[in-house]
Amino acid sequence: MGQGPAARVVHPIEQESFRRLRSRLDTSHFAPLTRAVVERVIHSAADLDYAADLVTDEESLVRGHAALHAGAPVVVDVEMVAAGITRRETVCRLKDAKSAAGLTRSAHAVRLAYEQVGPGALWVIGCAPTALEELLLLDARPALVIGLPVGFVGAVESKEALRASGLPAVSNVSEKGGSAVASAALNALLYHPPAPGAGIRPEENK
Repeated sequence: MGQGPAARVVHPIEQESFRRLRSRLDTSHFAPLTRAVVERVIHSAADLDYAADLVTDEESLVRGHAALHAGAPVVVDVEMVAAGITRRETVCRLKDAKSAAGLTRSAHAVRLAYEQVGPGALWVIGCAPTALEELLLLDARPALVIGLPVGFVGAVESKEALRASGLPAVSNVSEKGGSAVASAALNALLYHPPAPGAGIRPEENK
């Protein structure tokens, strides 16, 4: 049986940052995984407004957390999101993708990634609204979608469509988002310890 990931050592600067965050914002009323996601997203952006802007569902987070710690694939839309996820390998097919009429490179990358990983993955989209839009057209049956693309064109609409889809998701209402906050939301689930007895695959210790 493989061992779980080594305990994460939290730097004193990060500890102090979270202490200051909690001194300015009471997050104690959030459910455990929702609180973890909200706090880490706020920490990544130094933006307390995310507490009201994020849309999460604890039950969906619980299921996504379980899938993540059981070794489900993690797909990202851009390398900047991948760079922020340091304790887990990710799939990003943007380098292999090509644009075509009515299809952006980001959307094609989602198609390629789905062909590779199939259903049950966690999808982390922090840059391209068209990547999120394409994911919603597929029968991807994701474990969780972290849909936090940023921008004035398409970002709000794609996140609205994600919420309307009924898929298990993390999103936000405004134009805000981006690679850093998307990877932070995934990291919140990675850093939150799994329930006792939950299966951990050896490849997670990376």
